[in-house]
Amino acid sequence: MVDFAQVKPVPSPDLLTPHNAVMLFVDHQPQMFFGVGSGDRAAIINSTVGLAKAARAFDVPVVLTTVAAESFSGPILPQLTEVFPLNEVLDRSTMNAWEDASVVEAVKATGRKKIILSGLWTEVCLVLPALSALGQGYEVYVVADASGGVSSEAHEHAIQRMTAAGAVPVTWVQVLLELQRDWARQETYGTVMEIVKEHAGAYGLGVLYAQTVIGAHAAG
Repeated sequence: MVDFAQVKPVPSPDLLTPHNAVMLFVDHQPQMFFGVGSGDRAAIINSTVGLAKAARAFDVPVVLTTVAAESFSGPILPQLTEVFPLNEVLDRSTMNAWEDASVVEAVKATGRKKIILSGLWTEVCLVLPALSALGQGYEVYVVADASGGVSSEAHEHAIQRMTAAGAVPVTWVQVLLELQRDWARQETYGTVMEIVKEHAGAYGLGVLYAQTVIGAHAAG
């Protein structure tokens, strides 16, 4: 039941904010992209870069990790290192990033309890750390369109498995706008609009049109 005396115009504690979240990018590498069959690989790259720029815009801590970079999978997506040139990329041998001490320590060091998780492949390199982090009390938000599996079935079943365990499926634009949450927040508004115009497809074109026809103050 709703206690109307307690209803106030305040956000839910379940919402992502720049102060309660950390982003974990897992295995966005060439060899992993080669095996993706769940969606358009260029679209996944675009979503991944949009998500990364959202993290940078709001100063959300970021952990970058690869698996077997030198022996099999190749280097991390270069667009990610362009967004985060100073971030160390943590390479590991374990398929489960949560079984690598350096990755876990990097996440712990942020002091954030909400993990925004993306990567390849959904059915292995996302499921395993998602379930592991959930089992240790973290809240996990899986960015579905910045992730991919070897088939659409593998991707969808993996999302379903993580959701059943308590993870929350989201998209990269959803994360971006949840972090912004108020068009009057001018310190990040301009940057958010630039990210939208560059990476959000038809939505970005709509923003460009509105700003051209209505004026630069057009919001949303």
